[in-house]
Amino acid sequence: MPSGGAAILGHLDRGGPQTTADLAHRRGVTHQSAAKSVKELLGDGLVRTEPHPSDGRKLLLHITDAGRARLQRERAQRAGWLGTAIRDTLTPDERRRLRDCVPLLTRLTARITER
Repeated sequence: MPSGGAAILGHLDRGGPQTTADLAHRRGVTHQSAAKSVKELLGDGLVRTEPHPSDGRKLLLHITDAGRARLQRERAQRAGWLGTAIRDTLTPDERRRLRDCVPLLTRLTARITER
């Protein structure tokens, strides 16, 4: 799955329904780029739309059950790749030091993704 599609599914999974403009803003990409990814996700049945409750010109995007399942597979695959790279590349001491950094990386990720 392209990273843009996976990112959109992740935002919808974590943050609930959003507009394409909201997603573009959160990802720091153009509306056109987000719309392209959304169109592909809609075509694959991974997201669905419904009218925005307060602005009839807008659509809210929702992740579907198929989208959640696909996102879970993507996350597991990426975690597997990362785990293999860590095991194959880092020494036991380096792996311990990396583990100690996880709370810091979590805080940084939270800051970056809140945009």
